[in-house]
Amino acid sequence: MPGPAELDAVRGFVERLPDASSDPMETLERLDELGSPGTVASTGGRYFGFVTGSSFPVATAASWLGSTWDQNAALGVMSPVASVLDAVVGAWLGDLLGLGGAQHTFVSGTSVANAVGLSAGRDRLLADSGWNSVEDGLFGAPELRVVVSDAAHASVTKALGFVGLGRRRATQVASDRQGRLDPSQLPIAGEPTLVVLQAGNVNSGSFDPFDEVADHFAGTPHWIHVDGAFGLWAAANPATANLTAGMERAHSWATDMHKWLNVPYDSAAAFVRDGEDLARTFMLGASYLGDSTRLEPMHRGPQMSQRARAIETWAVLRTLGREGVAALVEGSCRHARAIASALEGAGLTICNEVVLNQVLVADTDDAATEALIRNVASQGTVWAGGSTWRGRAVMRVSVSSYATTDEDAQAFVDAVVRARSDH
Repeated sequence: MPGPAELDAVRGFVERLPDASSDPMETLERLDELGSPGTVASTGGRYFGFVTGSSFPVATAASWLGSTWDQNAALGVMSPVASVLDAVVGAWLGDLLGLGGAQHTFVSGTSVANAVGLSAGRDRLLADSGWNSVEDGLFGAPELRVVVSDAAHASVTKALGFVGLGRRRATQVASDRQGRLDPSQLPIAGEPTLVVLQAGNVNSGSFDPFDEVADHFAGTPHWIHVDGAFGLWAAANPATANLTAGMERAHSWATDMHKWLNVPYDSAAAFVRDGEDLARTFMLGASYLGDSTRLEPMHRGPQMSQRARAIETWAVLRTLGREGVAALVEGSCRHARAIASALEGAGLTICNEVVLNQVLVADTDDAATEALIRNVASQGTVWAGGSTWRGRAVMRVSVSSYATTDEDAQAFVDAVVRARSDH
């Protein structure tokens, strides 16, 4: 993490807009001189915060080439290479994640991907109720019930607000000690309902019971959306795929590539089982767009002009292959289990079942845990952030980088033990 001197240097960017032009090299030198010290070293193997992945070198190189191409991926006629890569990568992702046949759209992050899925679900349920929300809006529309877990990620709440379904109107369902939605607490099925489930709780890594929820609403008007920013990738690893059982029964899904797949920011995807549902919400026409009956990228998501986000993902998937992606996921999970076991052996409390790549660590009380987090960070060798879990302060350890080795995991354990003894 940047220290006081580095943070002070970044303030050198605060200046009046120059009146005259200047040498481009001088601008780049200034960017490096002032900016590089103010970055966070999150691309190495010892950063365990915020479910932040690194960037595979091949992904970084592909990003450079893609930036040089500067392609607009909105329409195939604007970039044949972007169009082909979009189709290829979408099919690869669907295959890896068990979503074969679903229509994809590339977006900036899971926050937007969640909004895409919720928008498509909203418009489909209202269309089935005889209301055209795309043309007529939500004023006077039939009511939809929204059901979320009380452990849902904040991005879901945010998305509900800006797609017009309301942050406070959702029915919250209680979750268990691991953050899994309790299906026995679901409201009675019958009225049109949009349900949001989690694949990978951002704290504990737990998965909601997809089959039980789908069974509960079967035969009634409903739409299930899965928020799987990082947890969706469990499906790509045979050792963790069981966690996603029943997930294919949902109607839409959201995930990031810039987390566990370790491609540069920003890169994510939304998937919708039926492409017609994406088209209903996002298709548009204009005289200069040519044939608007094709489901081009701009017709299956909120953006018109858009970066060719498939480039970096293609590079990583092409390089790793199916086995490499599985090894990436399993390696992170193995490191998480090792960290949890070692810290528990050192007398700390592990507050979650380590089913994936997330570990929640607590000391004797909240004050001790918060001091532990600060002391670990002050060493400058590893980093993990804090969170609150079931009313208790915890250190949240997210193992998400391809660069993390056994030595890095042990270095984290050593730093925590050392920080605790120094306290």
